[in-house]
Amino acid sequence: MEKQNASIRERLLARLPQPENFAAYREETAALLAKHEKALFWEKQASTACYVIVAIMLALWLWGKTPTAAMRQYFWPMTGFVYVLGVFQDLRYRIYQSRVDTLKEVKQVQLQVLEIQASLQKRSSE
Repeated sequence: MEKQNASIRERLLARLPQPENFAAYREETAALLAKHEKALFWEKQASTACYVIVAIMLALWLWGKTPTAAMRQYFWPMTGFVYVLGVFQDLRYRIYQSRVDTLKEVKQVQLQVLEIQASLQKRSSE
């Protein structure tokens, strides 16, 4: 077990960026976070669309504009299904948002550590 932990540690340390590529890493991090923000936007739109559909269906029912008699038996189950689908989409969005927030924090710490390492290397070389 100790050997496996050591190999995981070595793999993680091998992937750490070096202070020499600080500017490139900062740009790469900004692009990654922008990509995740765009994906978060579309995740939120999916849940919002489900809630809007449910609201329209309920408004139709309240105004007495329910579908034909053959479709009435499926109206409430379908409304419930779309609502539950919206709840699951919203849950997916919230989980993904927490993952992106954690990623932002980790990347911020990594950038701060890289900046400190770069300044220390600059001082030692002077």
